[in-house]
Parts: sequence; structure tokens; C-alpha cells
Amino acid sequence: MKRSTLALVALTVGALGASPGVLANSPVTVSGAHFVREGKPYQIISGDMHFQRVPRAYWADRLRKARAMGLNTITTYVFWNLIEPEPGKFDFGGNNDVAAFVKAAQAEGLNVILRPGPYICGEWDAGGYPAWLFAVPGMRVRSRDPRFLAASDRYLQRLGKELAPLMASRGGPIVATELENEYGSYDNDKAYLEAIRSQLQHAGLADDVLLTYDGPDLLANGTLPGVTAVIDFAPGEAKKSFDLLDRFRPGTPRMAGEYWAGWFDQWGGKHAKTDARREADEIGWMLKQGYSVNVYLVHGGTSFGFMNGANYQGNPSDHYAPQTTSYDYDAALDEAGRPTAKYALFRDTIAKATGRTPPTVPASPPVGTLPAFTLEESASLWDNLPPPQASDLPKPMEAYGQAYGYILYRTRVHGPFHGTLYLGDVRDYATVYVDRKASGTVERRLKQVSTQIDIAPGEHTLDVLVENTGRVNYGPRMADGRAGIVDPVLLGDTILHGWRVFPLPMTSPESLHGWTTAKVEGPAYHRGSVHVGVPTDTFLDVRAFGKGAAWLNGVNLGRIWSIGPQHDLYAPAPWFRRGENTVVVFDLQTRTAPTLRGVDQRLWSDAPDSP
Repeated sequence: MKRSTLALVALTVGALGASPGVLANSPVTVSGAHFVREGKPYQIISGDMHFQRVPRAYWADRLRKARAMGLNTITTYVFWNLIEPEPGKFDFGGNNDVAAFVKAAQAEGLNVILRPGPYICGEWDAGGYPAWLFAVPGMRVRSRDPRFLAASDRYLQRLGKELAPLMASRGGPIVATELENEYGSYDNDKAYLEAIRSQLQHAGLADDVLLTYDGPDLLANGTLPGVTAVIDFAPGEAKKSFDLLDRFRPGTPRMAGEYWAGWFDQWGGKHAKTDARREADEIGWMLKQGYSVNVYLVHGGTSFGFMNGANYQGNPSDHYAPQTTSYDYDAALDEAGRPTAKYALFRDTIAKATGRTPPTVPASPPVGTLPAFTLEESASLWDNLPPPQASDLPKPMEAYGQAYGYILYRTRVHGPFHGTLYLGDVRDYATVYVDRKASGTVERRLKQVSTQIDIAPGEHTLDVLVENTGRVNYGPRMADGRAGIVDPVLLGDTILHGWRVFPLPMTSPESLHGWTTAKVEGPAYHRGSVHVGVPTDTFLDVRAFGKGAAWLNGVNLGRIWSIGPQHDLYAPAPWFRRGENTVVVFDLQTRTAPTLRGVDQRLWSDAPDSP
């Protein structure tokens, strides 16, 4: 049974036409086939925007543009790993201040749909799970393992202290909460879903509408009685997807929980470029049917630092595929928050469907250029190793109390030897050195487990430097989120023992020493400065480097990898200072006085056509 399209459109228009900050904070409820607000059918027109992927200084800008596109709701994930970086230690400051983001959305006249996890996927490291979970031997995440449920409950109860007062039933803007995320694609343990629902209820986060999100063909796996089911699907699949939802749950609200209006990028792949006209037409069709829609994403933002995830579904034809730092997603607002041609199409489509012109689109912060500047100083990684930890056999990164970054495993070997060095299922990119000379790489992305190695007669130092390139965020391989070396290392047929292990989280480059203007061989940090008069957003051109990461004034902007498709890093204006700014780049490969510059357009390997 279809809901009344005219009633939905009328109420939606009223919500969109209100001035920022005066949106009625009454709950949205479910009545038969309708979402209902104040006794009338209510159509949710939403877009995903993940606050922890957007510099806090820009939250209001991005939210205002979302509303100007015609949205009445913003949907956001909460990344557990950033909120609880260590067990029992919570951080709701700065960019993790979810309550401040929710209030900022309310100030712009937007409802909020909360996606708190504990699992969120989102092309984010481990789907949002904290790395310390994987340090517990035998821990089964996303299951009824009592240790996992205790950890998730502690997190959700603490999150509830921040957000329960902001639920719509208490006068706040949060009209709905997600129960887990696409669980039907992972398992079908209803008792697990009931456990998470109970935790959300005790946290005060389930007092309004509770939602499950699933692919339409997996609804039987991921849903619960009494919880509203919404569906996730790609362009071109709307009609058949809603037909499946109608057969599964007749007479209930119809909502696209994630309408994938774009796609993410993976290292070594092509930059995503999707059909904006097709997406706009399908959004228009859904709205005219009276369906609620959440556009994934209205603004993607950036997986700053080492926070990108990876796909690896585990089928024989699949492989480990880490995502880029950029989460541009070919979204309506680009990574710097600028409206795209897609934004204009979506805005016009929503205006026609609702019969009302939305607010004026605000001007965007400028994106400028920076003249070329040289990173004249270098510091060798070998001179900046922390005290080692002894280990008979190499262990995963988490066993040494480390979450992200790189880790160096060192032992002594005897030559002569010519043959195979076996590293096993390395997580995720290993560079092998003999006496500090590069001797090969082993890359999980390429399904490699070993490399050929030559060792001269006598005793030598063997180093294996491993980068955690992003934990798997989707599929069965996600359950094992260990990083670093997870298998015994074999030189030929001999297991190597007696390791010294150097954790390298690379949280900040300020403590580095041994800087020199002379050439430094091998993995090293490179430092330079750039003078800025008036800070503006820019994209740092990193094509002078091979593989590593970059910091601006101590803030990790993200990963560098010459295989593309990303060849720049978004550098937001709020992270610059007037005057001198320090940039540090770590690179696995030898570089001599490399040069950076700031550009105002993206440097994808396969540049998309201009809109």
C-alpha cells in the first residue's frame, strides 16, 4: 500500500522552508506504511556525512550546503576506534565531539539519523572497530563473544551519555538510530542483533525509530521484528529493491537507507566517476513514490591519517583492496566541500519533487594554490627507531600495544643463502632489508606471501618493515583485524627466531631527530616549510613521492602511494597557520630534496571529465 504522496510532499516542504534552528524537534514515529511526525506522514530526505571525516571548523558549512540541496535530515556514522582509542579511555573532544555536530545539524534545521555502530563499515579501518579488540586472543568481533559484547556495551553506554539527551523524544534532532549495519551481509544471528538492540536501549539511543540497513536480498538475515527495515542499493536498482522490501515487509515504511550515489576509490584502481543524471532521475522517482531516501553520500570528506579501510570478501577471485585517503566518493559535495554538477542536479530534482526551492547555496571556502617548496631536510628511519621489544617469533602489531602505522621486525641471519623468504599473510605491505639495503617487497594486495632474497656469507641484519595499509572493513576477513606479521617467518625451510620489534605508530613527527641536508638512503622522513599569508584550502601535489604519509603542522593528512589514483592530499585551511608551516613526508624510497606544491584541482590518475 502506497502512502499519500501529496501529504508527504506538503509536510516535507514545510520542514525545508523553515528557518535554520527552528525545526520542530518532535519525534518521528512509524505508523503502518508511514513515517509520521505530529500526526502526519513524514518523508525523510537525507544524506550521509561523517563528522569525523570533516574538519570541525567546516561542519556548519557542509551542513548548510546539505540543507541547501534540499535535505531535511543528515545521517552520520560514529567511528568507535576514534572515540575509544584505548580500552576505557574516551575522547569526545575536537573532531570527535559528536554532540556538538548533532547540535550544529539542529542549528541548520536538520534532523539527524545516528549510525553509532559498534560496526559501521564505511570504508573505515576495521569498520570502526578499535585495534585493541584484535589484541585479545580468540576475540570474535561482531558476535556474541562475551568479551566483545562487554566492550561494545561500554562504548555504547558512554556514547549514550553524550547523545541520549539529543534524541527527538527528548526534544533533540536525532529522529532515528541504526541497529548495527548491513548485518545480513555478514551473518544471521538474531540473538546477536537482540544483544546490540538491548545495549542501545540501555544507552537511551533506541527511544525513537530504530533501523536496520541491508541489501534487499538479505533482509531475512539482518532484520528483527519491531525494527524498521531500510534497504541499501546501487543506481538502477530502486524499483526491484523496493519490490523485494514490499514482499518482505508489506505495509511498512519504504526508505532507501543507502542510495549509493557515487563510489569509493581503491589504491591501484581507477577514480570513481558515476552517472549523476541517472542518479538524479532515480532519486526523483523515489521521492515521487513517497519513499524516504538517504543519499550515500552528500559529502564524503577524508579518511585522514591511517584511517582508510580495505575490502576483502574472501572469495577465491577476491583480493585485499585498500581504499584511498580521499573519500571524495564522487559525492554531491567534493572533498573540499565544493558543490559539483551532481549537487546541482540533485538540488533541482529534490526541488521539483517537493515543489519548493530550497535555501540559497552558500559560498564555499576558497581553494587556493601554494608555490613549489622543497623539503630540504631528511632524517633516516633507522636513526629514529624506538626501544625494541624482544620476541622469539614475530607477533601482530596489536600484541605490542600498537594500533596503526608501521612496524619493524629485526633479526640476525647467516649466509650464504639464495632462495625464498616467506612472510605468510603479511598485513599489509612489507619491505625487506638486508643490512639496511632494500631486498624485496611482499604485498598483500597482490596476494604475495614471499620474496626471493640473496644473503652473502657471514652474519647479517634482516629487517622487515611492515605498513598497516588499512584493516578490512567488510566481509568475513574483517573478523581477523590483526596487522603486521601474523605467521612464522621462514628463510628457506628454517623458521627464524630471536626478533627485536620496533613499533612505529608515527603519531607525530615532532620528536624526530638526526635531520640533515645530505642525501639519506632508504626509508626516511623529509621536512620543509612553506610560508602562508592567508590560509586557504589546497591539495598538496605528492607526485614526487613513492609510498608513505604526510603531516601538516603535525597533523597526519593521509597516505601517499604512487600507484594512484590519488596523487594529492587535501590540506584544509584551518590546519595552516599564518606565516611558516611545517610539512613532513615519510617515504619508503630514497628521495633527494623532493618538492611539493599546492594545487586547486584534484590530481587523479584518470582525471574525470569537467562538469
